[in-house]
This record gives sequence, structure tokens and C-alpha cells, in this order.
Amino acid sequence: MRELLRNKFIVIGGSIILIIVIIVVFAPMLTKYDYGAIDLPNKQQAPNAEHIMGTDAYGRDVWCRIVYGGRISLTVAICSTAIAMVFGTLLGTLSGYISGTLDFVLGRIVDVMMAFPMLLLSLIIGIALGSSTRNMFFSIGIPIIPMFYRLSRATTMSIKERSFVTAARSMGSSRWRLILRHIIPNVLPYILVIMSSAMGGAILAESSLGFLGYGIPLPTPSWGLIVNDGRSFMFTYPWTTAFSGAFIALTILGFNLLGDGLRDHMDPKIRTAAR
Repeated sequence: MRELLRNKFIVIGGSIILIIVIIVVFAPMLTKYDYGAIDLPNKQQAPNAEHIMGTDAYGRDVWCRIVYGGRISLTVAICSTAIAMVFGTLLGTLSGYISGTLDFVLGRIVDVMMAFPMLLLSLIIGIALGSSTRNMFFSIGIPIIPMFYRLSRATTMSIKERSFVTAARSMGSSRWRLILRHIIPNVLPYILVIMSSAMGGAILAESSLGFLGYGIPLPTPSWGLIVNDGRSFMFTYPWTTAFSGAFIALTILGFNLLGDGLRDHMDPKIRTAAR
């Protein structure tokens, strides 16, 4: 823990994420408004004592919609990244350890997936599956799988040649026991490093899909949907989009800083130099 706390990127990134998580978890205690309540007489009010971030074109409190929308955005990011991590790590480990035909087939599938930009592939899957919170997990998670697959495959091909794996194999350990007990535990530290970066990408993808109108269905708010709702008033009433955009940027920054810090912590050369 002391090693982790010495890294300023981990401390800053972790603090940003922790603060945002606390805000969205305790959303009911931080606002008295209903995120879906329409109040046309008070529409497009500038930030004031009653509405600290102003109101949108329907009179809805922007702060209320941001803190509740953060629940959706973070949930989608966490679940989609978890799906990508589980499938990508398992398939990459199998591909790297078994090799042969399985490695060739999975490698070509991943190459096809990587031929599409992440947002475009998410949009195609989202249109095919339909607009719902559960489908968003897969439409964002599936395009992230190649990131975990390639790293876990490369790491597995290095680890399987080490002496402790050879010793376990010579003692009669089965293939699945080798993979589950010896390979995957040594792959996970590298996976955790890119997981934070994948979370930032997932939040950006959810926000982009919401901005394009293929995100979470109404009336549930999300950060991308809030930006989409206020884009027509971006220059006349900037608070309708600026605050939500700032939360998106801040959250992505937090995850990226955390990922950079974990990467530095995993590198023994950088860790030794820091001492």
C-alpha cells in the first residue's frame, strides 16, 4: 500500500474516481429534485442558489440529472468492462496456451473486430440488439474484448515457458489446472493495468452513443444523453451541456491517471527509480 501511495498518478486518479463514486452513490442525499420532473416556468435558468448548475430546456435540474445519470454511466462502464475482461482474458489465455488451430481462428476473429473503430462497432451492435441498459453492456463490452485478448495472449505465451509452469506440468497437472491456478493469476496484474483505461473508453463510448441517440432509453438520464439534450443550446445556454461534459472528462481523466500509475507500479525499473 505504501508503494501505491507513493505514486502521484494513482493517488490523484483514485481520488477523482472515489469522489465521483461517492457523489453518484449518495445522489438522493445531494439533491431534492426529481431528475424527470418537468418545470417549464423555470426552464433554462442559469446556475443559482436553487439550481446550482441551472436547468435545461424542460426546467429539469441539471445537477440532479448529472448525479443520477452518473449511476447509469458508471454502471454501464463497469459491467461492459467486466464482460470484456472475462471473455478477453479467458479466450486470450486459451489461445496463447493451446496455440494451433484455436489460436489461428480466434486471432482472425479479433483481427476482424479490430478492423472496425470501437464506436462504429458499438453502434452496429447497439442497433442490432436494441436500446436498453442490458444491451448497452454488450454493445460496449464486445468491442473492448480485443484489448484484453491481445494482452492476455501475449502474456500467456511468455508465462507458459517459465520454470514453475514446466514443473507443474511435469507433476501431472491438467491443462485447466495449469491455466486456472498458474497462468491466469500471473496474467491478471497486467490485465488490471489496462482495465482502468478500458473503463475510461467505455464511459466515452456510452456518452458518444447517448449523444447519437442510441444510448440508454428515455427518461433515464446518462451523461451522454444530457449532453445530447442540450446540444441545441450549447452556445446560448452552455450550462446544459458543459457540466455533464466536465464530469465525463474528469472521470476519464481519473481512470487514465489510475491506469498510468498502475502501469508505472508494475514496471520494476520505474518503481526502483522512484525510490
